[in-house]
Amino acid sequence: MTDAQETAADSPLRTTGGAPPDDGGTSDTGAPIPLLEPREGIPPVITDPEALAEVVAAFAAGSGPLAVDAERASGYRYGQRAYLVQLRRQGAGTALIDPVGCPDLSGLGEALSGVEWVLHAATQDLPCLREIGMVPTRLFDTELAGRLAGFPRVGLGAMVENVLGFVLEKGHSAVDWSTRPLPEPWLRYAALDVELLVDLRDALEKELDRQGKLDWALQEFDAIASAPPPEPRKDPWRRTSGMHKVRRRRQLAVVRELWQTRDRIAQRRDVSPGKVLSDAAIVQAALALPPNVHALAALNGFGHRTSRRQLEQWQTAVDRARALPESALPQQGQAVAGPPPPRAWADKDPAAAQRLSAARTAVTALAEQLNLPQENLVAPDAVRRLCWEPPKPADPAAVGAALAGYGARPWQVEQATPALVAALAGCEGAQAQ
Repeated sequence: MTDAQETAADSPLRTTGGAPPDDGGTSDTGAPIPLLEPREGIPPVITDPEALAEVVAAFAAGSGPLAVDAERASGYRYGQRAYLVQLRRQGAGTALIDPVGCPDLSGLGEALSGVEWVLHAATQDLPCLREIGMVPTRLFDTELAGRLAGFPRVGLGAMVENVLGFVLEKGHSAVDWSTRPLPEPWLRYAALDVELLVDLRDALEKELDRQGKLDWALQEFDAIASAPPPEPRKDPWRRTSGMHKVRRRRQLAVVRELWQTRDRIAQRRDVSPGKVLSDAAIVQAALALPPNVHALAALNGFGHRTSRRQLEQWQTAVDRARALPESALPQQGQAVAGPPPPRAWADKDPAAAQRLSAARTAVTALAEQLNLPQENLVAPDAVRRLCWEPPKPADPAAVGAALAGYGARPWQVEQATPALVAALAGCEGAQAQ
C-alpha cells in the first residue's frame, strides 16, 4: 500500500480545503511532500502499433479503476485533439501514448470497456478521447467529486495536496503538447498527473459516502458517461471576444466573414485561430468598415508584420460583407430557445422576475446548507425555465417533473424541489394580496 493509499484509507479529510491530512503523504513537519518522480520512472512513449498492442494486453489484464488523462495543444494548434494520453492501472503501471503515432485507440477503449475510468474534469478530456476511439462506459470524475464534497479548490494539484498531502508540479500544463519529441520534464509531469488519480478517487469516494453524497456523485458520473456528443455550436463567430461593441448588422457581417476566413486558414495550417488573426483585430475591422487595404493596414492588429497578401485576403472578406444586401445581413441577436436573458425579465414579466429572485435565494441557501456549489445542486438554466413558465399548479410533483424534463438528476429533483416549490408559492401568495 502506498502512502497515498494509506491516507485514503485511514485519515479524515478536510472538506474545506486548507492543510493536507496529518499522516500519509505529509512530512514530519506536517508540510505536503513534493511528488517528483513516478513510482516506476518515466515510461517510454508508445508510438507504434506493436508497442500499443502490448499496452492493450497489459492494461486489459490489470485490475481496479483506470486513471486517464490527455494533453492538448490549446492555443497552439487548431481544434482540441489529444497529443498525449496517460493511463495508469494496478498491475499495468503507467503508459504514455502518442495519438499522432497511434491515432486509433479504439482497440484500447474496447479492451477497457466496463472498467471504471477515473478522470479529473472529465468533460474537458472526453471530446478529444472520443476522437481517438476511447469512450468510457463508467467513470469517476475527481473534480466533480470534489465539488460535491464541498472542496473550495478543485484543481488536480489542490485536490492532491489537500486530500493526499502531496504536491504535484504543474509548470507544464499550458505548453505546446504537439511538440515532438516531447521533452523529458514534460513527460515526467504527464506521468505524475495519473500517478495518484486512483488514490484520490478512493479517498473522495470515502468522503462522499461519509457525507451521504455518494449516490449523488454516481448519478452525476452516469449522466456524463451516457451523454451524447454535444451538438456543433450555431454561429460560433458570435463568440468573438469584444462582440458587445459591434452594434450594426453590417458590422456583424464583417465579424462573420473575417471569423470564417480566419477559421479556414487556421484549419488548413493547423494552428490556433488566434495566431492567424486576433479577436480584437476582427472587432476593430468590423467597427471601422475599412474601404481598402490601406485603411485596413492602419488598424490595430493589421500592422507592419502583416504581408500585403494577407491584408488583401482580410480586405476581401471585409468587402464581401460590405457588398451583402440587407436581407443577407445577420440579425442583431441570436435566436435563443427558452426564456429571455434574466436582465430583461423585470420589463417583460415582473412576476417572473420576482419568482426568479425568490428561487435563486432558495437555491443559494440550500446549496450552502448542503455544502456544494449552486450550479451542481441544480442547473441555473433549469431554474430560469421553471420560473419563466412554472407549472400550474406548482406542486411538488409538477415542479419535480419539470426539473427532470430540464435534465436534472433524481437526487437534484429530490433536494431542490421542496425549496423551489416554497419559493414559487411565496411569490404567488404575495401577488395575490
